[in-house]
Amino acid sequence: MSEVSENYAQELAETIAEFEKYRERFLSDTLEAGQKAKLMKSQVMASLAPELAAIDEKIAELRQQQANLTAGN
Repeated sequence: MSEVSENYAQELAETIAEFEKYRERFLSDTLEAGQKAKLMKSQVMASLAPELAAIDEKIAELRQQQANLTAGN
């Protein structure tokens, strides 16, 4: 793997990890806020579903890029 590819692979891994942390923090913080507002968890999860799906989709895209990079070398 070239130095550029190695750097890109490292950046991808870091970006994936950051998105995963963001997803967990977003979910946790929003559920906590919903609980304080006395909303049902199902209501909060329903409103979060599109955002979580978008985050999950981006993580999947990044993982695919990572897999392609690894497979190409």
